[in-house]
Amino acid sequence: MVSLLWLLALLPAAAPVPVPAEPWADNEQAWNLSFPELLAPARFALDMYNYGRSAGSKAALGAVRGRVRQVGLGSLFFLQATMEEPPCNDPQVCLLPESKKIMLCSFEVLEELGKHMLLKKDCGPVNAKITGAGRARGDWDPKPYLTQNPALIDSLFQPYPEYVNETFQSFLPMMNKDPLPRDFSVKMVTLFKDFMTTYNRTYRSRKEAQWRLAIFARNMIQAQKIQALDRGTAHYGITKFSDLTEKEFQTIYLNPLLQKETGGKMSLANPIKHLAPPEWDWRKKGAVTEVKDQGMCGSCWAFSVTGNVEGQWFLNRGTLLSLSEQELLDCDKMDKACLGGLPSTAYTAIKNLGGLETEDDYRYQGHVQACNFSAGRAKVYINDSVELSQNENKIAAWLAQNGPISVAINAFGMQFYRHGIAHPFRPLCSPWLIDHAVLLVGYGNRSNIPFWAIKNSWGSDWGEEGYYYLHRGSGACGVNTMASSAVVN
Repeated sequence: MVSLLWLLALLPAAAPVPVPAEPWADNEQAWNLSFPELLAPARFALDMYNYGRSAGSKAALGAVRGRVRQVGLGSLFFLQATMEEPPCNDPQVCLLPESKKIMLCSFEVLEELGKHMLLKKDCGPVNAKITGAGRARGDWDPKPYLTQNPALIDSLFQPYPEYVNETFQSFLPMMNKDPLPRDFSVKMVTLFKDFMTTYNRTYRSRKEAQWRLAIFARNMIQAQKIQALDRGTAHYGITKFSDLTEKEFQTIYLNPLLQKETGGKMSLANPIKHLAPPEWDWRKKGAVTEVKDQGMCGSCWAFSVTGNVEGQWFLNRGTLLSLSEQELLDCDKMDKACLGGLPSTAYTAIKNLGGLETEDDYRYQGHVQACNFSAGRAKVYINDSVELSQNENKIAAWLAQNGPISVAINAFGMQFYRHGIAHPFRPLCSPWLIDHAVLLVGYGNRSNIPFWAIKNSWGSDWGEEGYYYLHRGSGACGVNTMASSAVVN
């Protein structure tokens, strides 16, 4: 039998990514876990660390220290913590049983409006830092030793070069052990290796790499199921989100407020009296800016709205400007920045603020900051906003005459979408569970299948160069339920 390690050795290696220095000041005050401000973000960081793990494999929180600074209306916590992991005996999570270990983690947690969001997580094992006493690496439980030597905890909160840049290469030897779980075939590991190279992924430890490989393998099975049930021409498979659990993907990139809350009431748009042309594409007419990337922030609502306003300004004033989503994250006090928002309230915020600055003047950061809007720098203004019909033929007619439209959809399957026209079964993509705001820029037909052309905000390395194509005429994934537009006179 050909050695798996030998096969993988033929593949190009993923380049390690340097880890930036931690933001600890020399005179920083260390806090204990009992400190009230530190307790909630530390528990949230622990919950995020344990996402996707079975009950028997979840880590416990050990020593913690940190600091906090104000960011806009929120607080940004910089935490360093030890995580005590139980022995790993689950073949779905780890390839070989491992002894209990202590992990050293750095977290950045944003607390805003009573909710938390994880901005950063870097973890690596610390067992090797305490093997100087002649203990074999990986064969000794360090917890009692740490308890008896509290000063050692401080030594752990320092960069440790052996682990901070550990990549897939240090994980490969583990893959050559027998017996190998059935799910981890040579093909799956090869696909995972290619995924890491394509999307520049590195992991901080063997344990994390094993866990991400297990998630990747399960996601490939899930993508195959979605593929089998799709009634369109869409292809599902490996994307830059393929190493995330479903919960991680939803928490980081989607917008649950779209299904839980209702915004301000908008007036209904005047109906279009003529029929829609057979096809239309505002990209070809210069009304659409380049695809943007919201990053690890649930700010799709801001991108959907600015995309609509960009189109409205172009059609009414003749100039296409790339507008600032960050202004809405920082200054729109009715919405919740990276925790989600609604297009209807975003329009109101733009009116109340006095306009939008351009991307060049107010650049996107991907997390909330203090509002830095200046009315003197505003380049674009809106007069009102309108709600559109839920009839897709009327939506198409309005789009062709008036420009790109802000809509909200159920993002079912989009984690693994690659290209083609998506048409999920309605029970799988309920119109009542919308969780992602996007921009309709056109419509047409491919091979006699009607579609909506949708500009997304996950970067041009997702989907069809950043675009999603969804079946038109069936109310697919609720695309017709929350259509709206700004009004520029």
